[in-house]
Parts: sequence; C-alpha cells; structure tokens
Amino acid sequence: MFKFLSRVILFAAGLVFAASLLLALVLVAMLWALRAGWARITGKPVAPWVMRVNPRAGWQQVYRRGQGAKSEPQARRRDTLQDVTDVEVK
Repeated sequence: MFKFLSRVILFAAGLVFAASLLLALVLVAMLWALRAGWARITGKPVAPWVMRVNPRAGWQQVYRRGQGAKSEPQARRRDTLQDVTDVEVK
C-alpha cells in the first residue's frame, strides 16, 4: 500500500512540475508575442531575443592575468620562493 501511495504522490509531483514548466513556456511565448505585436504596430522591426556570448572573453581575461604575472619584478618573485620548504623523499 505504501509503495502504491508513494508512486501516486511522485506521479502527481511530476505532473505539477510539468504543468509549471508548460505554464512558464506559455507565459514567455505570450510575452514575446505581445512584444512582437507592439513592434509591428509601432512600425519597428521585430528583433529576436538574443543572448550575446563572446567565447573569447573568458580566454582573454585569463590570458591578461597571465601577462600581468610576467611583468612582476624578479626580486618580488624570489621573496615568494624563499617561503617554500622542500621535503626529502625517504
């Protein structure tokens, strides 16, 4: 009996989740249609929603950070190396 009841509850939870996703999709579609309709009424071009991502931006950020490390003076780097303790392997 408990197994059947848990299946029914999980099935109902799945239906609620699917319904909420469908509702969110419908709301976004209605919002987009309203926006497109307003653009047509006002005579503006209907532009799609675009998320612009530059894949090179992350690489350039990391690359610039690496370039900054090369410009440090040698004396400063030597100070950080004096704090390192080597361990002998036995």
